[in-house]
Amino acid sequence: MNTLSLSVGSIFTLDGVLANATPQFKPRAGQTEMALAVAETITSGGELVVEAGTGVGKTYAYLVPVLLSGQRSLVSTATKALQDQLFSRDIPKLVEVLKLPIRVALLKGRGSYLCTLRLSQARQSHDASLKIHAHALSKIETWSHSTRTGDLSELSGLDDRSPVIPLVTSTRDNCLGSPCPNFKSCHVNLARKEAMAADVVVINHHLFFADLNVRETGMAELLPSVQSVVFDEAHQLNEIGINFLGRHVSTSQLLELTRDILGAGIQLARGLVDWTLICNVLEKSTRDLRLTAQHARPGSRLRWSDPVPDEIETASWLTAMAQLEIALNAAQAALDTVSEIAPEFVRLHERVNMQLAAMSHFQEDCAEGAVRWLEVGSQLRLVESPLDISRAVHTLMLNRTPENQHGLSHQDNPDASPPSTSNKSWIFTSATLGEDDQMKWFTEPCGLSHAKKLRVASPFNYEGMSAIYVPKAMPKPNDFAHTRAVATWVEKYARLLGGRTLVLTTTLNAMRNIGEALTAALSHTGELEVLVQGQGPKRRLMERFREGATLGGQGCVLVASASFWEGFDVPGDALQLVVIDKLPFPPPNDPLVEARSQRLEFLGKSSFSDYSLPEAAVALKQGAGRLIRSETDRGLLVVCDPRLTGMSYGKRLISSLPPMRRIDNESEFESAVLQLTKTSTMNQSS
Repeated sequence: MNTLSLSVGSIFTLDGVLANATPQFKPRAGQTEMALAVAETITSGGELVVEAGTGVGKTYAYLVPVLLSGQRSLVSTATKALQDQLFSRDIPKLVEVLKLPIRVALLKGRGSYLCTLRLSQARQSHDASLKIHAHALSKIETWSHSTRTGDLSELSGLDDRSPVIPLVTSTRDNCLGSPCPNFKSCHVNLARKEAMAADVVVINHHLFFADLNVRETGMAELLPSVQSVVFDEAHQLNEIGINFLGRHVSTSQLLELTRDILGAGIQLARGLVDWTLICNVLEKSTRDLRLTAQHARPGSRLRWSDPVPDEIETASWLTAMAQLEIALNAAQAALDTVSEIAPEFVRLHERVNMQLAAMSHFQEDCAEGAVRWLEVGSQLRLVESPLDISRAVHTLMLNRTPENQHGLSHQDNPDASPPSTSNKSWIFTSATLGEDDQMKWFTEPCGLSHAKKLRVASPFNYEGMSAIYVPKAMPKPNDFAHTRAVATWVEKYARLLGGRTLVLTTTLNAMRNIGEALTAALSHTGELEVLVQGQGPKRRLMERFREGATLGGQGCVLVASASFWEGFDVPGDALQLVVIDKLPFPPPNDPLVEARSQRLEFLGKSSFSDYSLPEAAVALKQGAGRLIRSETDRGLLVVCDPRLTGMSYGKRLISSLPPMRRIDNESEFESAVLQLTKTSTMNQSS
């Protein structure tokens, strides 16, 4: 055993420094096993993939060896919430306990930091639409004089969805760089300088992949100097990665560009160009492009394998694209005439060039090994994405040559010889990385099939703490009556339990319908408060739900989809019933899902067994993971989909879940709910 492993092993013992400094600390075999595996990888280099079940304590299991190693390290998370927790709580605690002279820095993307130039421009703007934000801008301006970091998360009361944020932050497109008059005091650059001087830097996956694609976030200088990289919440790597490694154009980008040209033109070069005409034409051509998809369902992704996306009228699309290109060329010519007046015009000229290049790309054939689609919402997004990140991991992260030259990922060529191991260590960890011991769901699309792998089971006694039930009389999931039946079923047992219920849906439409039905049945009578995703910021909904019925308040039912399937942590009695409406299979009509499925079928594999089923297993496990979050929790998982028990593949899905006991009939389930009610009442009274 190497020196680092010996040091790490001693930390997690009953009489180690963690136990002495933290009274609630208890040695856990799984945590120690993971920590030793991380220590060995840091010492020898290479890649380690670890699935660590809930309660293992994976954060300390990777942080202790990282901190003790003395190596320059990078820790990346999927969410800003965990990023802030690591930087503000977990790492400082360990640095204090371990008595290490370590400098730690936090680095986020541009959108997290105040841009003082953009704030000044917004405050001085005569745009009437900005008047509605005057109060928020004033509050931000006051805070700007006292903040050291410029991190907008410091500003209490500012919703992370606020329309003010884009007005006071920069993007890669609109940042002026070194010519900016505020460059020396720029919060983004100061954060990057701190990161370059730190021993441990905490970032997020979005920032990491944005840099791999454009080499602009400061990571290009930082990553080569780092010896150890840890990805927590690694299960999100592939989906986050493909978003940044692809190409896209959006009508919102074009409209923002239009506003910036008009603002700079009128402020810095009034009278030299008819800026209003130039920008009106560009804005109209952008809106005309959006109108080509006016009959498409909002939220849909339209296939785009032909020159024109599905469901879009050919002539309208081609005309709109041509008119937009003409408008961009006119803007480019106008900016050419004033480019020497101010650096703003040089940057705007570059942005127009980038949009023209992107528009040209989307009029050519889709790149090999990629898929293209049109995303319809309040804006229109033209997207081209790789099917996975395996090639990028090998060529951009691990600095290795691709395993083949045919545009295929590693999962297409699993017998390729393992690449040579570099001295840099890469650790990937999450509570859910796949249904099998090789964790293929994660390792194949990430190009990590030859990494060392470790699965560490949760220490929780799931059989004694929880149970799973599939209601017998539930309609088939594609039946029109299914959603209403789920709402009626939840209404009954949420009443019985006094709230404490989380309903997870597979679609936003089901979420809205169930939410409306429960609100009509429960909220109007004052019995329970029904919370529905989208009613307010996610953070506030989570805080209200965690409060539950404490202090004499109403019990809560939360109906949610998408992001609430993971990262929603409610230990204790506030959550005791998790209801999942349907098995979370990937939507077959999604262009990305369809392209991945077609690739597998081409290779002689089963798109259902090798893709759809593993995807559903991981998502189901994530949703079920909301139920038991601590060793004292008790709860029930309900899946309102008869396929889980009626179809042969149901056994495979159930085996991917924690080992909960099975409930077979409604009366047994009702008794279990009543038992939970008694336990919760006793806990409150004590």
